[in-house]
Amino acid sequence: MSTPESNRVALVTGGSGGIGRVVAERLARDGFAVAVQYAGNRAKAEETVAAINAAGGRALAVGGDVADEDAVGTAFDTVRSAFGGIDVVVNTAGIMILAPVETLDLADLDRMHRTNIRGTFVVNQQAARTVRPGGAVVNFSTSVVRTQLPTYGAYVASKAAVEAMTLVLARELRGRDITVNAVAPGPTATPLFLQGKDEETVDKFAKATPLERLGRPEDIAETVAFLAGPARWINGQVLYANGGLA
Repeated sequence: MSTPESNRVALVTGGSGGIGRVVAERLARDGFAVAVQYAGNRAKAEETVAAINAAGGRALAVGGDVADEDAVGTAFDTVRSAFGGIDVVVNTAGIMILAPVETLDLADLDRMHRTNIRGTFVVNQQAARTVRPGGAVVNFSTSVVRTQLPTYGAYVASKAAVEAMTLVLARELRGRDITVNAVAPGPTATPLFLQGKDEETVDKFAKATPLERLGRPEDIAETVAFLAGPARWINGQVLYANGGLA
């Protein structure tokens, strides 16, 4: 039996800024108690928590490296102790370093793979052990897995692994009434996307979709809220939230 909406609990990794913060605030408006996980910026995580609490929600901040199984285990235990359980895990934590395959520093490859692949695996492992029936796991990929833009090779490799992991976990949780899906945003106006891009490049990305604009974090948060709430018949899928980008 699923948990009543008013008692549901969500853990959002990378919840201190960007898409993660907007997702945390969106789920709080749906009545979730929200744990805002952060890696290094406690102050920003506390700002998100304060905003949720000020709006009448319930939230707390939990820290730790998503690729560190002990830190993640502690974070999950803290959330369960504070709120009584966990129903939804949203893994937005990730890093993106762009360079051609030919010249990418392998140390940067290792950094991305540690956070994006190992981090997703560790968080999903804990989610599989913890999430209550009626719950959901939502991972994050990228629409560049389809568009194959130059300089994105290493980043796309890490996110393709996330997609594969997501589809396998959905099938491993057969009979548990837990959905597992991934959201693959297109160009979205976040600091991660905008960093290092001039106005001409940003405009080009905006014009690439039939809607002729960049995505907004709120667009992605709505997709997550759908998967975390009413979308019980969507499972083992990758949803490309990109405004129609091919």
